[in-house]
Amino acid sequence: MHTSQKHKTSASIHRYPQPVQESEPFRVSQIQILDNNASSDLGSQGTAVSFQTKDQFFTLESSTTTAGFVYDSPSAVSITSNRNPFSPQGSNSGLSDPHHSPENAYGSPFSGSSVADDNYELKQKLRELEVSLLGPESDIIDTCNCCFTNGATHAASVANWNQNELMEMIPKLDLKNVLVACGRAVSEGDMSTAAGFMHILEKMVSVSGEPIQRLGAYVLEGLRARLESSGSKIYKALRCEEPTSSELMSYMSILYQICPYWKFAYTSANAVIKEAMENEPIIHIIDFQIAQGTQWMFLMAALAKRHGGPPLLRVTGIDDSQSKHARGGGLHIVGERLAKFAQERNVPFEFHDAATSGCEVQVEHLRVRAGEAIVVNFPYVLHHMPDESVNIWNHRDRLLRLVKSLSPKVVTLIEQESNTNTSPFFHRFIETLDYYTAMFESIDVARPRDDNERISAEQQCVARDIVNMIACEGAERVERHELLGKWRSRLTMAGFTQCPLSSSVTDDIVNLLKEFHGNYRIQEKDGALYLHWVTRAMATCSAWR
Repeated sequence: MHTSQKHKTSASIHRYPQPVQESEPFRVSQIQILDNNASSDLGSQGTAVSFQTKDQFFTLESSTTTAGFVYDSPSAVSITSNRNPFSPQGSNSGLSDPHHSPENAYGSPFSGSSVADDNYELKQKLRELEVSLLGPESDIIDTCNCCFTNGATHAASVANWNQNELMEMIPKLDLKNVLVACGRAVSEGDMSTAAGFMHILEKMVSVSGEPIQRLGAYVLEGLRARLESSGSKIYKALRCEEPTSSELMSYMSILYQICPYWKFAYTSANAVIKEAMENEPIIHIIDFQIAQGTQWMFLMAALAKRHGGPPLLRVTGIDDSQSKHARGGGLHIVGERLAKFAQERNVPFEFHDAATSGCEVQVEHLRVRAGEAIVVNFPYVLHHMPDESVNIWNHRDRLLRLVKSLSPKVVTLIEQESNTNTSPFFHRFIETLDYYTAMFESIDVARPRDDNERISAEQQCVARDIVNMIACEGAERVERHELLGKWRSRLTMAGFTQCPLSSSVTDDIVNLLKEFHGNYRIQEKDGALYLHWVTRAMATCSAWR
């Protein structure tokens, strides 16, 4: 969920309110969550969750324990509402207001075609307003083949509009529709129109505003970064001061605590692993994004209680640059932390640093031994691996074939349920808006809008992913998500067979979601587990061998 070791982009919010970070020192308990992996998708708190099995949603009250997966909760949100949060004058979901009822939640997916007429009308209004204020001579820059210099000239022209007229127009506009219109203009190479929309967007977005305003601030930066290119080279040196290690760790811990996305990954994967490794005396876990190693603390605590004593646990960790920066050093810090935890629980333990990036992993880096049961964990990491659309090496499929050659007893795959890998720019732009609208609405019920830590966490941990998906192409675009159906095809082609998840995995996630807002839901579908924010699928867990 966060950027890979080669991805340096981060948000550059120059023109919007940006409070100074004043966080207290970061403290953790013995098994406190430290993982920086909680860096993209956010959530909230609450006691009621909703459960979905197959294609129907049901609700679950935290104290209910009946069979049949049919639960009811008066606080759970209804999904039958016809409200569309993308409708004109309705960009503010009910979740945007902490005092609003959560009944007005994230609604139907956003479609680029659904606002085509609005986009045209908005462009016409933009053009009409320009003509009325500047005169018809302004059409000298109306060309789809203009360079960004002309776009900048157009933005300057818009900036000279009568500000009273401009301020009167903005409240009548729907922010999502303006974002889509701007994205479409960028996609079509209409830089003058895009520059005009950007000038209007600057008046509408805010990093401390409603969910769509906060998302809009980062989307606008992504569009601006995409245009600030030289030839085919994407402008990627976005000007955001790098946080210190302790600051980054603190931001990531905040996101981990207020949303269930990484806890969903850890809990579901550990439940699968415990079942698959039930009677194994030697377990070797190969973690392709070990971060701070917190996941394995939870697993060790469970293994320590195994009847007949715990097994020998070997962990091989693969690092990434953001995790390294957050912890302030290499994987030896993770190894020491895990070794201490294992010793306190009398779990035999070995740690190995693979000392390479995910794309560069070879069999010899993994130090596999005969007689051990192998587990491979892919937590929100495979989408960072370039595939055949990026280069001929196709590390995404190469890694899957390499892992299959190890004959693992189980492979756990947790990924964001989004399609941004090979989609054309405008489709990817719409998908990014849709996915992160749900994410920003979910965070809105967890932290106040003026919370400085929340603002900094979004800027440092979320914005860079959004900017990367919008601004970059080719090898520079490392956020390349795929839907579970595509992952299933890749894994099947590599020789894997899917392992249906047991009811105990579902039960563990149901219990986990009791800690969070009732708009989070789980769905069992095609042998996998889906995590939803209201109706939007956000993440999936599946198991393979």
